[in-house]
Amino acid sequence: MSIMKLLQQAQGGQGLGQLASQLGLDQGTADQLTRMLAPAIGSAAKQRVQQGGMENVLGAMRGEGQAQMFDDASVAASPDGQAQGMAFLEQIMGGRQEAEGLAQEAANRAGVDAGTVSQFLPALAAMAQGGLQKQMPDSEIDGMMQAGGSSGGGLMGMIGGLMGGKAGDQQSGGLGMLSQMLDADGDGSPLDDILGKFMR
Repeated sequence: MSIMKLLQQAQGGQGLGQLASQLGLDQGTADQLTRMLAPAIGSAAKQRVQQGGMENVLGAMRGEGQAQMFDDASVAASPDGQAQGMAFLEQIMGGRQEAEGLAQEAANRAGVDAGTVSQFLPALAAMAQGGLQKQMPDSEIDGMMQAGGSSGGGLMGMIGGLMGGKAGDQQSGGLGMLSQMLDADGDGSPLDDILGKFMR
C-alpha cells in the first residue's frame, strides 16, 4: 500500500480534507501538494531502508499513540503533531535541513507560500506515520527489530495482505516486507527526480 493510498483512507476518506482545513489550505492546493509529497515521503523511507536504515524507519513508526494522528487531522496539524511529523522526516531524510529543502521545492513547484508548506509537510508526515503505525503495531515492529529484520510468518502474512500479494517477492525478510509496504505503487512523485539531493 502506498503512502498516498494510505492517507486517502484517513478518517474514512475525510482526513486530507480535514488537514487542509486545519491549515487554511483550499482543497485543490492541498491535493496538489499531497500528490507531490506523499509519494516522496514513501520513496525517502524506502531509500533509507535500502541503505541499511531499516531500524531508523521502524523506530520512527513505533509508538501506538501515534495512531491518533491518522484518525484525527486536528492532532496531526497541532504543534505537537507537526513536531512529531518533522522528527519522522528527519529520521528518514537525514536531518531537518533536508526535510525543509523538500518542503521548499514543493512550494516552488506548486506556487504556494513556503511557510504554508513547511506546516503542511510535517502534518502530512505525522498522519502518514500514524497510518503506518496502525498497519504495523509495536509488537510486530519489536519482533522485526529483535530478529534483525527477518521476522516470522505472522508479519509476512500481515504485510502480504496489505500489499494484496506475497510479501518479500523482491527481497527477503523484513527488508523486503518493509520496502513493499512503502512501495509507491507506481504513483510516483514529481519530486522523485530531485529527492536524492535532499537526503543524506
